[in-house]
Amino acid sequence: MSTKRADFTTPGKIAYINAHLINPASGLNEVGALFTNGRKIEDFGPELFRKASGWDVPDGIEVIDCKGLYLSPGFVDMRVQTGEPGFEYRGNLETAGKSATSGGITSMVCLPNTNPVIDDMSVVEFVARRARKLGLTKVYPYGAITKGTEGVELAEMGLLAESGAVAFTDGIKTITSAKVMSQAMSYASTFDLLLINHPEEPTLAGSGVMNQSETSTRLGLSGIPAMAEVIMVERDIRIAEMKGARLHLANISTGEACKVIANAKKRGVRVTCDTAPPYFALNETAVGDYRTFSKLSPPLRSEADRLAIIEALKDGTIDAIASDHNPQDAESKRVPFAQAAFGGVGLDTLFALTLELYHNEHLSMLEAISMITDKPANLLNLPAGKLEAGRAADLTLFDAERGWKIDSGKLVSKSQNTPFDGRPVQGSVCRTMVDGRTVFELS
Repeated sequence: MSTKRADFTTPGKIAYINAHLINPASGLNEVGALFTNGRKIEDFGPELFRKASGWDVPDGIEVIDCKGLYLSPGFVDMRVQTGEPGFEYRGNLETAGKSATSGGITSMVCLPNTNPVIDDMSVVEFVARRARKLGLTKVYPYGAITKGTEGVELAEMGLLAESGAVAFTDGIKTITSAKVMSQAMSYASTFDLLLINHPEEPTLAGSGVMNQSETSTRLGLSGIPAMAEVIMVERDIRIAEMKGARLHLANISTGEACKVIANAKKRGVRVTCDTAPPYFALNETAVGDYRTFSKLSPPLRSEADRLAIIEALKDGTIDAIASDHNPQDAESKRVPFAQAAFGGVGLDTLFALTLELYHNEHLSMLEAISMITDKPANLLNLPAGKLEAGRAADLTLFDAERGWKIDSGKLVSKSQNTPFDGRPVQGSVCRTMVDGRTVFELS
């Protein structure tokens, strides 16, 4: 696969013909054409440029024959760690952007766990400016809920929102203090800001390194009980219900947490949640003989939990799928399992793994693609994830049937710590367009 360097010249008029148009936001799922004029979508539909004798595109328009492949809104990844600023040895905005575009992702939202932390307007502006200069995937920053993500003093969320922060989270850190979370929700509800928490009760998780089960006992590894997630989910939902705040719970991995969230939604609590591919595509046995690439946070759970996550995706309890891209350098993973860093990369593989839900007949094509387009975009109020006239021409062309095998050594990501190394998948991104420019093309 190859990534084209960003071309900042305004693209011309382009007609994508013979494309299987898919737009989950409207239910469109038909062969047709899409016309871009510069950076915007001009028109699209099954009848555009179509004549009885074939496709009739006026002169002066570049024609790209999609040969029946799917053309969708560019994918949206709502949970990414880029490594920049502060941890560039793991990855940076450029390498993350190249990884994202190779995976069809045209918009990604980065966590505030950087150095310095995104708890100040200047860091928000730095990320936005750097992303614009690179011209790859569009990058939107989260702001931190607490200063330094230390869980003690609230950050200036109102000012951060004015500077461009799309929601607020301490990222990979759980806000452990119920008092601080209550204060944050009181503040957020006043301005209708979205708060996101990583639900794990730290005193229960302790020094655990994988799911607490017979497997962890057999391997002699300290376990993290499923209850650590459930208790924090219960706490946050109760506070959100009391405060009338908008709450999003990240990386849900247990069936019991899904039940709690589903019940809260029925009561009218303003709660949403996401999961990541490891929690519907893998279980704790992937740890195998101490495979550190499979050390994730939250940990890979039981097979029963994996199946429950799939059911929660099917019934709408889980609102979106994110990559939870967390690059780690080789030295952080080439150590005994207990000492290894948590995290796995996911930008390159988000699409193919999400498509497994379609190939395994758990979700329709529209439902699967919705999980990585309009649904995360709607949660964060991003101008992305939909095919609409006048909207930015952020597009992904993909072959749903083309098979390949995930090879950690061939990933575009700077760090290559994927728990899916060696897994055969079905579905390849063929071309990615940002603002009408081709930023990735399969070679």
